[in-house]
Amino acid sequence: QVQLVESGGGLVQPGGSLRLSCAASGSIFSINNMAWYRQAPGKERELVAIITKAGTTHYADSVKGRFTISRDNAKNTVYLQLSILRPEDTAVYYCNADFTLRVTMEELNRWGQGTQVTVSS
Repeated sequence: QVQLVESGGGLVQPGGSLRLSCAASGSIFSINNMAWYRQAPGKERELVAIITKAGTTHYADSVKGRFTISRDNAKNTVYLQLSILRPEDTAVYYCNADFTLRVTMEELNRWGQGTQVTVSS
């Protein structure tokens, strides 16, 4: 049906930057909201940022002014630019999206497999 594949994680020093990408593929009619979540060891998964199809964005307070979410609707891809990274940003980052499928017009929500971001000196 549909899948999300993240890339761009890695090890970065405090104060550094990374850019995450998440590409959607499959039998897609449209993609509505796209979002990034993260889950640190021993903690619950939390919303980092969300972007609507029209481009409206919302951020968690902890990342406002440091992270930027964007999307390329022609490429079915969402991005997360992480800047001024802190050790507490260390987590597995997951992409999430709301899809409408071609032909059936079924609506469903899918997660990516996650990409590790580690902030450490």
